[in-house]
Amino acid sequence: MAWNEPGGGNQHDPWSGGGRKPGNGGGNGGPGRDQGPPDLDEALKKMQDKLGGLFGGKGGKGGGGSGKTPGKFGGYGLTALVAVLVLAIWFASGFYLVDQAERGVVFRLGKYHETVTPGLHWNPPILDQVTKVNVTRIRSISQEASMLTRDENIVKVAISVQYIVEDPKAYLVNVRAPERSLEYALDSSLRHEVGTTNLIDILTEGRELLAGGVFDRLQRYVTNLGLLDSEMEEALEGRVGLGLRLQTVNIEGTSAPDAVQSAFDDVIRAREDRERTINQARAYENSVIPEAEGRAARIREEAQGYRDAVEARADGESQRFLALLTEYRNAPEVTRERLYIDAMQEMLSNSSKVLLDTDEGAGNMLYLPLDRLMSGSGGSSSRSAPSSDHELDQLTDQIIERIRERQDNSSSSNIRREGRR
Repeated sequence: MAWNEPGGGNQHDPWSGGGRKPGNGGGNGGPGRDQGPPDLDEALKKMQDKLGGLFGGKGGKGGGGSGKTPGKFGGYGLTALVAVLVLAIWFASGFYLVDQAERGVVFRLGKYHETVTPGLHWNPPILDQVTKVNVTRIRSISQEASMLTRDENIVKVAISVQYIVEDPKAYLVNVRAPERSLEYALDSSLRHEVGTTNLIDILTEGRELLAGGVFDRLQRYVTNLGLLDSEMEEALEGRVGLGLRLQTVNIEGTSAPDAVQSAFDDVIRAREDRERTINQARAYENSVIPEAEGRAARIREEAQGYRDAVEARADGESQRFLALLTEYRNAPEVTRERLYIDAMQEMLSNSSKVLLDTDEGAGNMLYLPLDRLMSGSGGSSSRSAPSSDHELDQLTDQIIERIRERQDNSSSSNIRREGRR
């Protein structure tokens, strides 16, 4: 018999240290049980009974398990638990995060509901569908096609467009394929602008104007889908535009057909030579004209200065004459003699001749003080005689210079003597 079998005294219970007390009704849960741990089989049965009652099953009554009672929650316990778990999972799956560079467009049962900003949001799953759109990433498309110009020539044009999503709602709702619609609009704009431009302009300096025209026209197409009929716009309930904003339109290349490419290259080179010659002529003009204007301005300034100097000198002479006139009226003789002396001094100050006042009829006599000249050059005469023509010329120049100095000194002294007389 097992050591934990209920009933009679069991002398092999390892926890109790002895047998059960007799006369206690045979159960482990009776009041006469020892202080040892409960029966393991009985504990497992009780746990099964509780779980069966919780999920709608039936368990035994008491420790013997012979009686049967209905579960505590009836048959709805398991259904309620499953519903709570499903509801929790559904609620937790409704949280989502919108990045800083994105916007979330919420559709409730397939219809636009709202546009959410960056951050953590919650929307009921299954009912709402959230589409995230990047509004900062620069997207681009490129095209290359051959088309007809205004002068009925064929030209190949390669163009690229860069754009961003400005309105996420319009980008997702208004049209089914925004990028394809943009490609069609770009092709229409490019063909319209090329069809109104000559081939030479497209191949040369008209490429920037072409890019600007395509940008303006394409922006109008992107804004209102090119609708010109108000009734059509009303039919769409005002939902116009692709939700895009253009950044740049670049003309990557323009070329003529391959059969005439060499001829067009010659034309382009000729135009470039013409432009270079024109630029050189303009540069020469810009350098010559300022120089000529500067010379003309200098001549005008010199003439103005000369006029001012003459006028100032004339004014000074007139003022001096008026002052002398006043003095002359006060003392005519003295003033006349003073004027005569000043005039003679001014006239004879640059003369190399000496005039002596001799007897009447003797005339003027040139005074040449050779003795002083010889004495002044005595230091050099004591030397040896000049041995070459060059030394002789130098000696002659020195003698002439000394003679001139003597004459100047003599003329100034004679003038002072004449003035004192």
